[in-house]
Amino acid sequence: MEPDFSNLLKVLRRETPSRPTLFEFYLNDQLYDRLVRNDAVDREFKVIPAFRNAGYDYATFHVPGFNFPSGESAQEQTRSINEGGGIQDRSSFESYPWPDPDEADYAAIERAQEHLPRGMKLIVPGPKGVLENTIDLVGYQNLCMLMLDDEQLVYDIFEAIGRRLARFYELAVQHESVGACISNDDWGFKTQTMLSPHDMRRFVFPWHKEIVQNVHKADKPVILHSCGYFEEIIDDIAEDIGYDARHSYEDAIMPVEEAYEHFHDRIAILGGIDLDFLCRSTPREVYNRSRDMLDRTAERGGYALGSGNSVPDYVPQENYFAIIRAVTELRS
Repeated sequence: MEPDFSNLLKVLRRETPSRPTLFEFYLNDQLYDRLVRNDAVDREFKVIPAFRNAGYDYATFHVPGFNFPSGESAQEQTRSINEGGGIQDRSSFESYPWPDPDEADYAAIERAQEHLPRGMKLIVPGPKGVLENTIDLVGYQNLCMLMLDDEQLVYDIFEAIGRRLARFYELAVQHESVGACISNDDWGFKTQTMLSPHDMRRFVFPWHKEIVQNVHKADKPVILHSCGYFEEIIDDIAEDIGYDARHSYEDAIMPVEEAYEHFHDRIAILGGIDLDFLCRSTPREVYNRSRDMLDRTAERGGYALGSGNSVPDYVPQENYFAIIRAVTELRS
């Protein structure tokens, strides 16, 4: 099937697409290489033919040149969330080298457009989100203490990060080849949000609302990718902030089947084949659950099939392709 971004747009508008539709935040280098094995491809843009060959109507594309340096190296990917990246007080806040979103390499979007097949669009995520970047820079425990000791500094940190992220999306979404944006910001543990809902509404959500407004001004949808517990803040996500879709579901928190039944009339539901299930199950079990989700949502719409979070390299490839097969068999 040729890519057709209008199918994903229908999903994001909680409509029924003309055919089953796939959604994934990102895959992994091994899968990208396998999916483009027979294609002549610029390595900088290999994600585009990889997504196209797997059957997606878009490719996610990270804009280079804008991030919040936290001192984390590639060898520290499992560091504690309590290890902040240098902002501990007012002095370190003022001396932090804040990045300028206007200096990001938005020309990379234009270069990527040259590789886009007809009917395909880019979806641009951010360099993490408002809360994630704050925790990276401050440390989770220190952030909780600062909320008691220096509330104004906490407001200022969130403002410094949120304002820059909102500007980044405002600029990225102007490009014609960008069909939507992903606002990626993990908010919760398994049983609660990382900050209380009250504090999320004070410090975090206002900046997400501005991000959504900036994307919507360009008449394009925006997807929330956020791991963790969310049931207590679903009104904020769908109504107050105004996200078009939510991605990242975990069976231990709320299986995607349950999330769809509860919330699909308020917000589009994306992915949801639990990552642990995807790793531990057989390809047949993954295929059957995928087909069941497609059957469940076929007449009601507002759903695209994919993993509960992403497809890291420890996911068995045959299980990932079982998801793809569930869609491609229905398309043929």
